[in-house]
Amino acid sequence: MKLMRSAEGAAVLNGDRAVLFDEVNAKRGTRLPNDLLALIESGDLEPLQDLRGLAGVPLTEVTPRLPYARPPKIWCIGLNYKSHAEDLNAVQPDEPASFMKPASCLFEPGGEIVLPPPEVSNDVDAEGELGVIIGRRCRFVPPEHVGEVIFGYTTTMDLTALDVLARNPRFLTRSKSIDTFFSFGPVIVTPDDIADVAGLEVITEINGAVGSRDFVRNMRHLPEKLVSFHSDYFTFEPGDVISTGCPRAARIKPGDTVRSRIDGVGRLDARVTQGARRPTW
Repeated sequence: MKLMRSAEGAAVLNGDRAVLFDEVNAKRGTRLPNDLLALIESGDLEPLQDLRGLAGVPLTEVTPRLPYARPPKIWCIGLNYKSHAEDLNAVQPDEPASFMKPASCLFEPGGEIVLPPPEVSNDVDAEGELGVIIGRRCRFVPPEHVGEVIFGYTTTMDLTALDVLARNPRFLTRSKSIDTFFSFGPVIVTPDDIADVAGLEVITEINGAVGSRDFVRNMRHLPEKLVSFHSDYFTFEPGDVISTGCPRAARIKPGDTVRSRIDGVGRLDARVTQGARRPTW
């Protein structure tokens, strides 16, 4: 099952059409929440299993939005592909190299990445990644039960101010948390709709050309392990996002177009613009 939120409301995809939850409720007498985070929290997908008799609207007529605006946690993994570690002249750690990002750094799929003023950072990369969406509140999840707590998968785009990070590795969180330095969606795909997660290819495109690509199976720590490992340290909540790492860096500049693409999951597009120092308070 493929789910998305658009400007027109939450929807389930049926081929090249989006069936809005409003239509499902009106024609089936259901009470689906018009909010994907609330749907994830409920865990009830039964009303969306049978789409017969529902017209939907063409995907070309809906405007994609973030699946939900404020994930409880955004947890990211660094150096999970050997190619990315080599690109940064870094050594892959034995344990997952993880960090968090604030919701304030989110931008809408199809929207703009606004690069910071050059005096803040002048060397930024974009990283297309596979995202895991947690479906249940959980802690200390054994590896063999991880499938029970994953709601679905999505595309993500993580960005890094490489020059900030190069000054000191302790600046990692700051280099990753600049406004418009993360997005996910617009589609969330439930596990039953993906035959082989390890066989997915994660691709970052810059101006239509491939900047990086690799298969999930080549991760140092596969998604299932990332969930189990981190559940030892904190409680996962429904809607938490784990961005599982990128194959290598793809530097961007104003005027570029960027795409995170995972065939079978979705694609996330963005335009790159240059920001200016405009004080606000």
